[in-house]
Amino acid sequence: MKATVTKAKKAAMDRLSTKEGVIAALAIDQRGALKKMMAALGVEVDAEKISQFKKLVSQELTPYASSILLDPEYGLAAVQSRDPEAGLLLAYEKTGYDATTPGRLPDLLGEWSVERLKAAGADAIKFLLYYDVDEATQINQLKHVFVERLGSECQAADLPFFLEVLSYDAKLPEVDSKAYAQRKPEKVIGLMKEFSKPQYKVDVLKVEVPVNMNYVAGFAKEETVHTKEEAAAYFKAQSDATHLPFIFLSAGVSASLFQETLVFAKEAGSTFNGVLCGRATWKDGVDPFVKQGTEAAKEWLASTGKQHIEDLNEVIQKTATSWWDKVTVEE
Repeated sequence: MKATVTKAKKAAMDRLSTKEGVIAALAIDQRGALKKMMAALGVEVDAEKISQFKKLVSQELTPYASSILLDPEYGLAAVQSRDPEAGLLLAYEKTGYDATTPGRLPDLLGEWSVERLKAAGADAIKFLLYYDVDEATQINQLKHVFVERLGSECQAADLPFFLEVLSYDAKLPEVDSKAYAQRKPEKVIGLMKEFSKPQYKVDVLKVEVPVNMNYVAGFAKEETVHTKEEAAAYFKAQSDATHLPFIFLSAGVSASLFQETLVFAKEAGSTFNGVLCGRATWKDGVDPFVKQGTEAAKEWLASTGKQHIEDLNEVIQKTATSWWDKVTVEE
């Protein structure tokens, strides 16, 4: 079974991809997380500072990426400073979620619509959803309806819909814990199955790898949850759970661990179609930017940041498969 896309969506996805049909994208749509990273270094963070860092990342690193994911709140200057050959994804969700309300319910940026994001230059729309397959039916039903609306809005604008889904367990607040590592595979594989259903009109899934690699034998520093064979089986099951193109997010792990994970995924039989890699590429550039200023950040991005992305591109070329094999274009 293949996914069906319009000619316009196919052309847009091509703009986001390498000439081989692999998505090698850079993500810097972080807002709340980026504020915290800067604030932790003891500076007062304002919109201009966040916007400036995004602009630098876009300017220095998009020559080495097939596309970039930005947000319209702080990233519009970065849109303009990107390499003209790099495609553009724009985020449509409000950052974070209301922790006082059960369910991590999604919300849209109030001043934007898909049409307005398209007018701002978006080749595709990205939306982040937190999802627990085992949460109360009434909460998940709200999320299902919400995503159906998003899919229809993207379809009306004839723009690809990239749905980023982050798993969690409503009863286990620590997603980095051993307890959650034991539950994670079923959570991730379950959400892959759910949002591959046709009513959501998703074109590309942006997802986590199905295991916490820090608890896999051979990768773990201390205790383990999965053997390598068990982890490999979960990667294959995740891939088999969808007919849609899907890409991996880096989830804030180190650049080296993310690259090792992609190699592991390939060896396990995963047919992932690229990456949208964020903090693993640029997070260590925040320190020189905050403490030493623009020139120091540019120097870090042009050297270490560039090296991170070139190393990742080399791994992607050997491990990712083309999404062209998973889609058919409407006549």
